[in-house]
Amino acid sequence: MLDLTGKVAIVTGAGSVGPGWGNGRATATLLARQGAKVFLVDVNAAAAEGTHATIEGEGNHGVTYRCDMLIAAEVSAMVAACLSEFSRLDILVNNVGGSAPGDAVTMAEDVWDRQIGLNLKTVFLGCKYALPEMAKLGGGAVVNISSVAGLRNDGHGGRQHVAYSASKAAVIQFTRSTAGAVVKQGIRCNTVVPGLMHTPLVEERLAKTVAGGDAAALIASRNARCPMGRMGTGWDVANAVLFLVSDEAAYITGTEIVVDGGLILASP
Repeated sequence: MLDLTGKVAIVTGAGSVGPGWGNGRATATLLARQGAKVFLVDVNAAAAEGTHATIEGEGNHGVTYRCDMLIAAEVSAMVAACLSEFSRLDILVNNVGGSAPGDAVTMAEDVWDRQIGLNLKTVFLGCKYALPEMAKLGGGAVVNISSVAGLRNDGHGGRQHVAYSASKAAVIQFTRSTAGAVVKQGIRCNTVVPGLMHTPLVEERLAKTVAGGDAAALIASRNARCPMGRMGTGWDVANAVLFLVSDEAAYITGTEIVVDGGLILASP
């Protein structure tokens, strides 16, 4: 079940912003545990090395590669490097992203541009250079990471992040459109849509930017907003990704798995 032996996976954003299990680190580690050789891509080389150490320490195989997923030439070179290392590419997980506060009036134009690039252009460039290589092999699987912010009014959390919401909604439609374009080539494209997750991002960034440094209060608030009474983890995202890239999901394309503990169900 969910065996990835013999497959090669690129996971972007494979590092973590701090100690613990972010979505990318958990996903890369889980795919490696299931037998895949994982190409660990991150703009922060040290963060990717941390994931690499975990994977190798468990007796599995990964290779790190520093890449700014906003720069086309670097993304093209990254895919070429993966092929040089492993001679094939079966799986792509686009996991780069981030949120910045602001609404349509208060957000600076350069912040908007950066957010659209970080959350959407990185997905586009990853697919642009990976899909032709998958097609040469007769198939593959792509999973793009979105957010429930792309499905509901982001104001429910008391924080507007208009570019994040817009770009994450666009990731869903980009994936659907791309799925239709490559389905005849044997390539499947799906989206994982996380809700409120307890990853290192909470302590390392959100606690400082939206909670005045009070991580405990922020965690309690986020847990209380989830119908299940707790946030999810990077492993919840990783498990959804694993299913979608596995042969058990061979008849699934152009759709989404929402991983949110019922958060959307509780939204007006």
